[in-house]
Amino acid sequence: MKNSYESPLCSRYASKEMQYIFSPDKKFTTWRKLWVALAQAEQQLGLPITDEQIKELQSHIDDIDYEKAAAYEKECRHDVMSHIKAYGDQCPKAKGIIHLGATSCYVGDNTDIILMREGLQLLRQKLLGAIKLLSHFADKYKNTPTLAFTHFQPAQPTTVGKRATLWIQDLTMDLEELDFVLSSLKMLGSKGTTGTQASFKELFDGDMQKIQELDRLIAEKMGFRETYAVSGQTYSRKVDARVMNVLSAIAQSAHKFSNDIRLLQHLKEVEEPFEKGQIGSSAMAYKRNPMRSERIASLSRYVICDALNPAVTASAQWFERTLDDSANKRISIAEGFLAVDAILNLVMNVSDGLVVYEKVIHQRLMAELPFMATENILMDAVKRGGDRQALHERIRVHSMEAAKRVKAEGLSNDLLERIAADPAFDTDLVSLQKLMDPAAFVGMAPQQTELFLQNVVEPLLSNNDTDIELPSINV
Repeated sequence: MKNSYESPLCSRYASKEMQYIFSPDKKFTTWRKLWVALAQAEQQLGLPITDEQIKELQSHIDDIDYEKAAAYEKECRHDVMSHIKAYGDQCPKAKGIIHLGATSCYVGDNTDIILMREGLQLLRQKLLGAIKLLSHFADKYKNTPTLAFTHFQPAQPTTVGKRATLWIQDLTMDLEELDFVLSSLKMLGSKGTTGTQASFKELFDGDMQKIQELDRLIAEKMGFRETYAVSGQTYSRKVDARVMNVLSAIAQSAHKFSNDIRLLQHLKEVEEPFEKGQIGSSAMAYKRNPMRSERIASLSRYVICDALNPAVTASAQWFERTLDDSANKRISIAEGFLAVDAILNLVMNVSDGLVVYEKVIHQRLMAELPFMATENILMDAVKRGGDRQALHERIRVHSMEAAKRVKAEGLSNDLLERIAADPAFDTDLVSLQKLMDPAAFVGMAPQQTELFLQNVVEPLLSNNDTDIELPSINV
């Protein structure tokens, strides 16, 4: 439809896999699976529910009559009851035992936990994919000297690969956080209207063991080890906040990565992929804009802000249940996952196609290296009998003049020529130029990169399935 709003997260950005996880089909078929699990557990614990009723429920999990459900909801203004009625129409024999003892949050909240778990599992694979791609890049360029920056001002050199390890390390920290949250997710189970399981106490004639076993069986049937020990009608909304904090953390790392790529592309040192027919500007045909990295930054800002939604929602809940969470969470959680899915697709796409312009990198580094080499020059001159304090002052004066020549006059850096011509240093230009090997100024950057990849990244990748298909970027 072109005459109504549709989310760009679906039409332009997120993968089909993530869109399906938060689709109506996935949501409502999961509701039905939960109703089946409830009936099965209640039957196992002695309630008069027949195999025939359960088979009838199972046979209609996937053929939801959405039109009928919508008609019922228009009448009763309750989404869960409308789907119970629609399900009951399809399952006349089981109609009377659907949702037995449960409240709306039995299907709503348990489904949300299931969907968030599946969403996190998909993002986990994409995080690993991004780490893997960037590790190849870091290894390839671990020995390539480049000018490093602090405050975006020239500082000591590093290597292209070492810089990439900083991006990777952020992503590994996100993976650690994601794994913790993923491992801590539990089902709500079936706790009743205010979390007291009063309806099940009635159903099971006060048998506490059966009431507790009901929760365990439902969790087991839905692939969980346990349920939250206590709850109101809902699971604590801090769970949503915790999940969105992980998504925000990934967005933060991706944003930082995209910033660096955009700055490097401005410097003409490293460039994101640019396709043969791609147009950078409708006006300036020569432009090669870093549109993928800009999109990463744009979506990441959205996610970072979106993380405030569940935080505020968690803090604003009243006692055992209030409904001011519902409309907010059905938007904020789903869109957070869709946006981070799109972000990681872009991070993988950019990481797989980064172009490095080594000659530009070398040229910029060599233009600044004389300033960085002055400490070595000073030490060598002192070894030959020079006065450290006097020579330090001479270098300071020469450096200021050379910098003025570069900045004010637009000329080349002639610091080495100035020092060679100064008798106080007792050296010549050829000797000074021999000191200008960039590899001598990168410190332990190559070794740090090797050790990081060997000790941190390789074990991580070898212990996980990292065989993920590279996503295509549609627009």
